[in-house]
Amino acid sequence: MTWEAREAFDKMPERNVVSWTAMLRGYVQEGMIGEALSLFRLMQLQGIRPNFPSMISTLSVCGSLATLNHGREVHAQLVRSLFDCDVYVCSVLITMYMKCGDLVNGKRVFDRFTSKDTVMWNSIITGYAQHGLGKEALQVFYDMVSSGVPPDEVTFIGVLSACSYTGRVKEGLQLFESMKSKYLVNPKTEHYSCVVDLLGRAGKLNEAMNLIRDMSVEADACVWGALLGACRIHNRLDMAEVVAKKLLLLEPENTGHYILLSNIYSSQGRWRDVAALRSNMRVQSLSKSPGCSWIEVEKKVHTFTGGDITSHPEHAVILRMVEKLDGLIIEVGYSPDGSFVLHDVEEEEKVHNLRHHSEKLAVAYGILKVPKGMPIRIMKNLRVCGDCHAAIKLIAKVTEREIVLRDANRFHHFKDGSCSCGDYW
Repeated sequence: MTWEAREAFDKMPERNVVSWTAMLRGYVQEGMIGEALSLFRLMQLQGIRPNFPSMISTLSVCGSLATLNHGREVHAQLVRSLFDCDVYVCSVLITMYMKCGDLVNGKRVFDRFTSKDTVMWNSIITGYAQHGLGKEALQVFYDMVSSGVPPDEVTFIGVLSACSYTGRVKEGLQLFESMKSKYLVNPKTEHYSCVVDLLGRAGKLNEAMNLIRDMSVEADACVWGALLGACRIHNRLDMAEVVAKKLLLLEPENTGHYILLSNIYSSQGRWRDVAALRSNMRVQSLSKSPGCSWIEVEKKVHTFTGGDITSHPEHAVILRMVEKLDGLIIEVGYSPDGSFVLHDVEEEEKVHNLRHHSEKLAVAYGILKVPKGMPIRIMKNLRVCGDCHAAIKLIAKVTEREIVLRDANRFHHFKDGSCSCGDYW
Protein backbone atom coordinates (compact mmCIF):
# COMPACT_ATOMS: atom_id res chain seq x y z
CA MET A 1 0.00 0.00 0.00
CA THR A 2 1.30 3.44 -0.98
CA TRP A 3 0.12 5.07 2.27
CA GLU A 4 2.17 2.52 4.23
CA ALA A 5 5.18 3.31 2.08
CA ARG A 6 4.67 7.04 2.69
CA GLU A 7 4.36 6.46 6.44
CA ALA A 8 7.67 4.56 6.44
CA PHE A 9 9.20 7.28 4.26
CA ASP A 10 8.09 10.06 6.63
CA LYS A 11 9.57 8.21 9.63
CA MET A 12 13.02 7.85 8.06
CA PRO A 13 15.59 9.82 10.11
CA GLU A 14 17.51 10.65 6.93
CA ARG A 15 16.32 10.58 3.37
CA ASN A 16 18.60 10.65 0.35
CA VAL A 17 17.82 11.06 -3.34
CA VAL A 18 17.35 7.27 -3.69
CA SER A 19 14.57 7.13 -1.09
CA TRP A 20 12.90 10.25 -2.50
CA THR A 21 12.98 8.75 -6.00
CA ALA A 22 11.59 5.40 -4.80
CA MET A 23 8.64 7.15 -3.15
CA LEU A 24 8.11 9.27 -6.26
CA ARG A 25 8.07 6.19 -8.50
CA GLY A 26 5.57 4.49 -6.19
CA TYR A 27 3.13 7.37 -6.60
CA VAL A 28 3.59 7.36 -10.38
CA GLN A 29 3.00 3.61 -10.65
CA GLU A 30 -0.16 3.87 -8.53
CA GLY A 31 -1.45 6.76 -10.67
CA MET A 32 -1.37 9.12 -7.66
CA ILE A 33 -0.36 12.09 -9.78
CA GLY A 34 -1.19 14.91 -7.38
CA GLU A 35 0.74 13.25 -4.55
CA ALA A 36 3.72 12.71 -6.84
CA LEU A 37 3.83 16.38 -7.80
CA SER A 38 3.52 17.49 -4.18
CA LEU A 39 6.38 15.20 -3.24
CA PHE A 40 8.53 16.57 -6.04
CA ARG A 41 7.87 20.15 -4.87
CA LEU A 42 8.79 19.15 -1.30
CA MET A 43 11.94 17.51 -2.62
CA GLN A 44 12.93 20.80 -4.26
CA LEU A 45 12.07 22.89 -1.18
CA GLN A 46 14.30 20.69 0.98
CA GLY A 47 17.21 21.18 -1.39
CA ILE A 48 17.37 17.57 -2.60
CA ARG A 49 18.96 17.70 -6.00
CA PRO A 50 16.98 15.36 -8.29
CA ASN A 51 18.96 12.62 -9.93
CA PHE A 52 18.34 11.15 -13.35
CA PRO A 53 15.68 8.56 -12.29
CA SER A 54 13.72 11.09 -10.22
CA MET A 55 13.66 13.61 -13.09
CA ILE A 56 12.42 10.94 -15.52
CA SER A 57 9.70 9.89 -13.07
CA THR A 58 8.66 13.51 -12.63
CA LEU A 59 8.47 14.06 -16.39
CA SER A 60 6.04 11.12 -16.56
CA VAL A 61 3.97 12.75 -13.84
CA CYS A 62 3.97 16.10 -15.66
CA GLY A 63 2.78 14.39 -18.84
CA SER A 64 0.03 12.49 -17.03
CA LEU A 65 -1.25 15.59 -15.25
CA ALA A 66 -0.52 17.99 -18.14
CA THR A 67 1.44 20.32 -15.86
CA LEU A 68 3.52 22.02 -18.52
CA ASN A 69 5.32 24.52 -16.25
CA HIS A 70 6.68 21.76 -14.02
CA GLY A 71 7.70 19.81 -17.12
CA ARG A 72 9.64 22.79 -18.45
CA GLU A 73 11.43 23.11 -15.10
CA VAL A 74 12.52 19.47 -15.22
CA HIS A 75 13.64 19.93 -18.83
CA ALA A 76 15.81 22.86 -17.71
CA GLN A 77 17.31 20.70 -14.94
CA LEU A 78 18.09 17.97 -17.48
CA VAL A 79 19.85 20.54 -19.66
CA ARG A 80 21.90 21.80 -16.70
CA SER A 81 22.80 18.21 -15.77
CA LEU A 82 23.79 17.46 -19.40
CA PHE A 83 21.22 14.65 -19.60
CA ASP A 84 19.26 16.22 -22.47
CA CYS A 85 21.46 14.65 -25.16
CA ASP A 86 20.32 11.14 -24.27
CA VAL A 87 17.94 9.57 -26.83
CA TYR A 88 15.76 7.98 -24.16
CA VAL A 89 15.48 11.27 -22.26
CA CYS A 90 14.43 13.05 -25.44
CA SER A 91 11.72 10.47 -26.07
CA VAL A 92 10.33 11.08 -22.58
CA LEU A 93 10.54 14.85 -23.15
CA ILE A 94 8.66 14.59 -26.46
CA THR A 95 5.92 12.54 -24.78
CA MET A 96 5.67 15.03 -21.91
CA TYR A 97 5.36 18.05 -24.22
CA MET A 98 2.84 16.30 -26.47
CA LYS A 99 0.70 15.22 -23.49
CA CYS A 100 0.80 18.78 -22.20
CA GLY A 101 -0.43 20.09 -25.54
CA ASP A 102 2.85 21.84 -26.46
CA LEU A 103 3.38 20.55 -30.00
CA VAL A 104 6.00 23.17 -30.86
CA ASN A 105 8.45 22.18 -28.13
CA GLY A 106 7.77 18.48 -28.64
CA LYS A 107 8.67 18.77 -32.32
CA ARG A 108 11.67 20.97 -31.46
CA VAL A 109 13.12 18.25 -29.21
CA PHE A 110 12.47 15.66 -31.93
CA ASP A 111 14.17 17.72 -34.65
CA ARG A 112 17.35 18.20 -32.59
CA PHE A 113 18.38 14.59 -33.16
CA THR A 114 19.64 13.35 -36.51
CA SER A 115 19.92 9.75 -35.33
CA LYS A 116 16.54 8.71 -33.94
CA ASP A 117 15.59 5.32 -32.53
CA THR A 118 12.18 3.60 -32.76
CA VAL A 119 11.04 4.94 -29.38
CA MET A 120 11.65 8.55 -30.42
CA TRP A 121 9.80 8.11 -33.73
CA ASN A 122 6.92 6.47 -31.83
CA SER A 123 6.77 9.35 -29.35
CA ILE A 124 6.17 11.94 -32.05
CA ILE A 125 3.75 9.74 -34.05
CA THR A 126 1.68 8.99 -30.94
CA GLY A 127 1.73 12.67 -29.99
CA TYR A 128 0.42 13.76 -33.37
CA ALA A 129 -2.26 11.04 -33.18
CA GLN A 130 -3.46 12.28 -29.76
CA HIS A 131 -3.82 15.77 -31.22
CA GLY A 132 -5.84 14.51 -34.20
CA LEU A 133 -3.09 15.40 -36.68
CA GLY A 134 -3.53 12.39 -38.95
CA LYS A 135 -1.70 13.82 -41.95
CA GLU A 136 1.33 14.78 -39.86
CA ALA A 137 1.40 11.40 -38.08
CA LEU A 138 1.33 9.52 -41.37
CA GLN A 139 4.08 11.73 -42.84
CA VAL A 140 6.33 11.02 -39.83
CA PHE A 141 5.59 7.30 -40.22
CA TYR A 142 6.69 7.34 -43.86
CA ASP A 143 9.77 9.41 -42.91
CA MET A 144 10.58 6.78 -40.29
CA VAL A 145 10.35 3.95 -42.81
CA SER A 146 12.40 5.93 -45.37
CA SER A 147 15.15 6.49 -42.80
CA GLY A 148 15.53 2.73 -42.36
CA VAL A 149 14.03 2.47 -38.85
CA PRO A 150 11.58 -0.47 -38.80
CA PRO A 151 8.14 0.25 -37.26
CA ASP A 152 7.05 -1.90 -34.33
CA GLU A 153 3.77 -2.70 -32.58
CA VAL A 154 3.65 0.71 -30.84
CA THR A 155 4.22 2.51 -34.15
CA PHE A 156 1.15 0.92 -35.67
CA ILE A 157 -1.02 1.71 -32.65
CA GLY A 158 -0.01 5.34 -33.19
CA VAL A 159 -0.68 5.54 -36.94
CA LEU A 160 -3.90 3.52 -36.77
CA SER A 161 -5.16 5.79 -33.97
CA ALA A 162 -4.24 8.82 -36.07
CA CYS A 163 -6.28 7.45 -38.97
CA SER A 164 -9.20 6.70 -36.65
CA TYR A 165 -9.27 10.18 -35.11
CA THR A 166 -9.28 11.86 -38.52
CA GLY A 167 -11.56 9.55 -40.51
CA ARG A 168 -8.81 8.20 -42.80
CA VAL A 169 -10.52 4.85 -43.26
CA LYS A 170 -8.82 3.88 -46.52
CA GLU A 171 -5.29 4.69 -45.32
CA GLY A 172 -5.94 2.99 -41.99
CA LEU A 173 -7.13 -0.25 -43.56
CA GLN A 174 -4.18 -0.25 -45.96
CA LEU A 175 -1.74 0.19 -43.08
CA PHE A 176 -3.45 -2.57 -41.10
CA GLU A 177 -3.16 -4.93 -44.08
CA SER A 178 0.51 -4.05 -44.53
CA MET A 179 1.47 -4.70 -40.90
CA LYS A 180 2.13 -8.39 -41.35
CA SER A 181 2.64 -8.63 -45.13
CA LYS A 182 5.10 -5.75 -45.50
CA TYR A 183 6.47 -4.91 -42.04
CA LEU A 184 6.28 -8.38 -40.43
CA VAL A 185 4.42 -7.12 -37.37
CA ASN A 186 1.68 -9.45 -36.15
CA PRO A 187 -1.54 -7.59 -35.25
CA LYS A 188 -2.56 -7.82 -31.61
CA THR A 189 -5.82 -6.94 -29.90
CA GLU A 190 -4.67 -3.31 -29.52
CA HIS A 191 -4.38 -3.00 -33.31
CA TYR A 192 -7.75 -4.63 -33.92
CA SER A 193 -9.22 -2.21 -31.38
CA CYS A 194 -7.84 0.72 -33.39
CA VAL A 195 -9.37 -0.61 -36.61
CA VAL A 196 -12.72 -1.30 -34.94
CA ASP A 197 -12.62 2.30 -33.70
CA LEU A 198 -11.66 3.48 -37.20
CA LEU A 199 -14.62 1.72 -38.80
CA GLY A 200 -17.01 2.53 -35.95
CA ARG A 201 -16.36 6.26 -35.96
CA ALA A 202 -16.98 6.27 -39.72
CA GLY A 203 -20.37 4.63 -39.18
CA LYS A 204 -19.29 1.25 -40.57
CA LEU A 205 -20.48 -0.65 -37.51
CA ASN A 206 -21.45 -3.83 -39.33
CA GLU A 207 -17.98 -4.01 -40.90
CA ALA A 208 -16.47 -3.49 -37.45
CA MET A 209 -18.55 -6.36 -36.05
CA ASN A 210 -17.50 -8.60 -38.95
CA LEU A 211 -13.84 -7.75 -38.29
CA ILE A 212 -14.23 -8.80 -34.65
CA ARG A 213 -15.79 -12.09 -35.66
CA ASP A 214 -12.93 -12.77 -38.08
CA MET A 215 -10.10 -11.80 -35.70
CA SER A 216 -7.12 -14.13 -35.52
CA VAL A 217 -6.97 -13.54 -31.75
CA GLU A 218 -9.69 -13.48 -29.10
CA ALA A 219 -11.39 -10.09 -28.84
CA ASP A 220 -10.85 -8.50 -25.44
CA ALA A 221 -12.69 -5.73 -23.61
CA CYS A 222 -10.67 -3.06 -25.39
CA VAL A 223 -11.95 -4.24 -28.79
CA TRP A 224 -15.57 -4.58 -27.69
CA GLY A 225 -15.31 -1.24 -25.86
CA ALA A 226 -14.30 0.50 -29.10
CA LEU A 227 -17.42 -0.88 -30.77
CA LEU A 228 -19.65 0.17 -27.87
CA GLY A 229 -18.25 3.69 -28.14
CA ALA A 230 -19.17 3.72 -31.83
CA CYS A 231 -22.69 2.54 -30.96
CA ARG A 232 -22.96 5.58 -28.67
CA ILE A 233 -21.85 7.96 -31.43
CA HIS A 234 -24.27 6.54 -34.01
CA ASN A 235 -27.14 5.63 -31.65
CA ARG A 236 -27.10 1.92 -32.52
CA LEU A 237 -28.98 0.68 -29.46
CA ASP A 238 -29.64 -2.76 -30.96
CA MET A 239 -25.93 -3.48 -31.36
CA ALA A 240 -24.99 -1.66 -28.15
CA GLU A 241 -27.03 -4.08 -26.02
CA VAL A 242 -25.31 -7.09 -27.63
CA VAL A 243 -21.86 -5.56 -27.21
CA ALA A 244 -22.53 -4.47 -23.62
CA LYS A 245 -23.45 -8.05 -22.64
CA LYS A 246 -20.06 -9.20 -23.98
CA LEU A 247 -18.27 -6.47 -22.05
CA LEU A 248 -20.07 -7.14 -18.77
CA LEU A 249 -19.05 -10.79 -19.01
CA LEU A 250 -15.42 -9.83 -19.65
CA GLU A 251 -15.22 -7.00 -17.11
CA PRO A 252 -18.20 -7.17 -14.72
CA GLU A 253 -16.68 -4.59 -12.35
CA ASN A 254 -15.82 -1.96 -14.98
CA THR A 255 -18.29 0.86 -14.39
CA GLY A 256 -17.41 2.46 -17.73
CA HIS A 257 -19.39 -0.15 -19.65
CA TYR A 258 -22.50 0.43 -17.54
CA ILE A 259 -22.17 4.18 -17.92
CA LEU A 260 -21.75 4.06 -21.70
CA LEU A 261 -24.83 1.87 -22.12
CA SER A 262 -26.70 4.11 -19.67
CA ASN A 263 -25.72 7.12 -21.79
CA ILE A 264 -27.18 5.45 -24.88
CA TYR A 265 -30.43 4.65 -23.04
CA SER A 266 -30.74 8.17 -21.62
CA SER A 267 -30.10 9.82 -25.01
CA GLN A 268 -33.18 7.96 -26.26
CA GLY A 269 -35.29 8.67 -23.18
CA ARG A 270 -35.31 5.06 -21.95
CA TRP A 271 -35.24 6.07 -18.28
CA ARG A 272 -36.50 2.72 -16.96
CA ASP A 273 -33.51 0.99 -18.53
CA VAL A 274 -31.23 3.67 -17.07
CA ALA A 275 -32.74 3.07 -13.61
CA ALA A 276 -32.34 -0.71 -13.98
CA LEU A 277 -28.66 -0.35 -14.89
CA ARG A 278 -28.00 1.96 -11.96
CA SER A 279 -29.81 -0.40 -9.62
CA ASN A 280 -27.62 -3.22 -10.88
CA MET A 281 -24.55 -1.10 -10.20
CA ARG A 282 -25.69 -0.38 -6.64
CA VAL A 283 -26.27 -4.09 -5.98
CA GLN A 284 -22.68 -4.76 -7.06
CA SER A 285 -21.37 -1.76 -5.08
CA LEU A 286 -20.13 -0.08 -8.26
CA SER A 287 -19.99 3.70 -8.54
CA LYS A 288 -19.30 6.08 -11.41
CA SER A 289 -16.13 8.16 -11.33
CA PRO A 290 -17.20 11.82 -11.29
CA GLY A 291 -16.26 14.08 -14.17
CA CYS A 292 -13.15 15.96 -13.10
CA SER A 293 -11.14 18.69 -14.88
CA TRP A 294 -8.02 20.53 -13.82
CA ILE A 295 -5.88 23.45 -14.90
CA GLU A 296 -2.41 24.58 -13.87
CA VAL A 297 -2.18 28.25 -12.92
CA GLU A 298 1.03 29.74 -11.52
CA LYS A 299 2.46 26.25 -10.86
CA LYS A 300 -0.58 25.19 -8.84
CA VAL A 301 -3.09 22.60 -10.04
CA HIS A 302 -6.75 23.62 -9.60
CA THR A 303 -9.27 20.78 -9.76
CA PHE A 304 -12.99 21.02 -10.55
CA THR A 305 -15.61 18.30 -10.19
CA GLY A 306 -18.86 18.34 -12.14
CA GLY A 307 -21.72 19.75 -10.07
CA ASP A 308 -19.44 20.71 -7.16
CA ILE A 309 -19.51 24.48 -7.42
CA THR A 310 -18.52 25.52 -3.91
CA SER A 311 -15.32 23.60 -3.05
CA HIS A 312 -12.95 26.01 -4.82
CA PRO A 313 -12.02 29.02 -2.65
CA GLU A 314 -12.85 31.37 -5.55
CA HIS A 315 -16.14 29.70 -6.44
CA ALA A 316 -18.19 32.89 -6.34
CA VAL A 317 -16.14 34.70 -8.98
CA ILE A 318 -15.92 31.51 -11.06
CA LEU A 319 -19.71 31.16 -11.08
CA ARG A 320 -20.13 34.76 -12.16
CA MET A 321 -17.75 34.10 -15.07
CA VAL A 322 -19.67 30.90 -15.98
CA GLU A 323 -22.92 32.88 -16.11
CA LYS A 324 -21.29 35.67 -18.11
CA LEU A 325 -19.88 33.22 -20.66
CA ASP A 326 -23.24 31.45 -20.86
CA GLY A 327 -24.92 34.74 -21.80
CA LEU A 328 -22.26 35.61 -24.38
CA ILE A 329 -22.43 32.29 -26.22
CA ILE A 330 -26.25 32.23 -26.21
CA GLU A 331 -26.08 35.55 -28.10
CA VAL A 332 -24.01 33.88 -30.86
CA GLY A 333 -26.22 30.83 -31.23
CA TYR A 334 -25.51 28.42 -28.36
CA SER A 335 -28.43 26.27 -27.27
CA PRO A 336 -27.96 23.85 -24.34
CA ASP A 337 -28.26 20.21 -25.46
CA GLY A 338 -30.24 18.41 -22.77
CA SER A 339 -29.55 14.99 -24.29
CA PHE A 340 -26.19 15.06 -22.50
CA VAL A 341 -27.87 15.23 -19.09
CA LEU A 342 -28.10 11.64 -17.96
CA HIS A 343 -31.00 12.03 -15.55
CA ASP A 344 -34.76 12.30 -16.08
CA VAL A 345 -35.18 15.87 -14.83
CA GLU A 346 -36.94 19.04 -15.96
CA GLU A 347 -35.44 21.10 -18.79
CA GLU A 348 -34.46 23.97 -16.49
CA GLU A 349 -32.52 21.60 -14.24
CA LYS A 350 -30.82 20.08 -17.30
CA VAL A 351 -29.54 23.52 -18.30
CA HIS A 352 -28.29 24.08 -14.74
CA ASN A 353 -26.47 20.71 -14.74
CA LEU A 354 -24.83 21.39 -18.11
CA ARG A 355 -23.60 24.81 -16.98
CA HIS A 356 -21.67 23.23 -14.10
CA HIS A 357 -19.82 20.49 -15.98
CA SER A 358 -16.23 20.35 -14.75
CA GLU A 359 -14.64 21.45 -18.04
CA LYS A 360 -16.81 24.59 -18.16
CA LEU A 361 -15.76 25.50 -14.62
CA ALA A 362 -12.09 24.98 -15.54
CA VAL A 363 -12.47 27.08 -18.70
CA ALA A 364 -14.05 29.90 -16.71
CA TYR A 365 -11.20 29.80 -14.21
CA GLY A 366 -8.66 29.79 -17.03
CA ILE A 367 -10.20 32.89 -18.60
CA LEU A 368 -10.03 34.61 -15.22
CA LYS A 369 -6.43 33.66 -14.46
CA VAL A 370 -4.45 32.86 -17.61
CA PRO A 371 -3.05 36.04 -19.24
CA LYS A 372 -4.43 36.96 -22.66
CA GLY A 373 -2.28 35.69 -25.49
CA MET A 374 -1.47 32.46 -23.66
CA PRO A 375 -3.37 29.22 -24.36
CA ILE A 376 -5.71 27.93 -21.65
CA ARG A 377 -4.75 24.28 -21.09
CA ILE A 378 -7.26 21.96 -19.43
CA MET A 379 -7.25 18.25 -18.66
CA LYS A 380 -10.34 16.07 -18.12
CA ASN A 381 -10.48 12.51 -16.79
CA LEU A 382 -13.44 11.53 -18.99
CA ARG A 383 -14.51 12.14 -22.57
CA VAL A 384 -15.75 15.70 -23.12
CA CYS A 385 -19.52 15.78 -23.66
CA GLY A 386 -21.05 17.11 -26.87
CA ASP A 387 -22.70 20.08 -25.19
CA CYS A 388 -19.41 21.22 -23.60
CA HIS A 389 -17.61 20.74 -26.91
CA ALA A 390 -20.11 23.02 -28.67
CA ALA A 391 -20.02 25.57 -25.85
CA ILE A 392 -16.21 25.76 -25.64
CA LYS A 393 -15.95 26.36 -29.39
CA LEU A 394 -18.14 29.44 -28.95
CA ILE A 395 -16.37 30.52 -25.75
CA ALA A 396 -13.08 30.48 -27.68
CA LYS A 397 -14.73 32.67 -30.31
CA VAL A 398 -16.37 35.29 -28.09
CA THR A 399 -13.34 35.63 -25.79
CA GLU A 400 -10.76 35.41 -28.60
CA ARG A 401 -8.84 32.82 -26.60
CA GLU A 402 -7.15 29.56 -27.57
CA ILE A 403 -8.33 26.69 -25.36
CA VAL A 404 -6.56 23.32 -25.38
CA LEU A 405 -8.55 20.51 -23.78
CA ARG A 406 -7.19 17.01 -23.29
CA ASP A 407 -9.88 14.50 -22.45
CA ALA A 408 -9.65 10.76 -21.86
CA ASN A 409 -9.34 10.07 -25.60
CA ARG A 410 -7.56 12.93 -27.35
CA PHE A 411 -6.79 16.63 -27.59
CA HIS A 412 -9.16 19.36 -28.73
CA HIS A 413 -7.70 22.70 -29.80
CA PHE A 414 -10.44 25.35 -29.75
CA LYS A 415 -9.88 28.63 -31.58
CA ASP A 416 -12.04 31.16 -33.46
CA GLY A 417 -15.20 29.11 -32.99
CA SER A 418 -13.89 25.80 -34.31
CA CYS A 419 -12.08 22.73 -32.99
CA SER A 420 -9.06 20.91 -34.39
CA CYS A 421 -11.08 17.67 -34.42
CA GLY A 422 -13.40 19.10 -37.07
CA ASP A 423 -16.29 17.73 -34.95
CA TYR A 424 -15.13 14.21 -35.88
CA TRP A 425 -14.65 12.67 -32.47
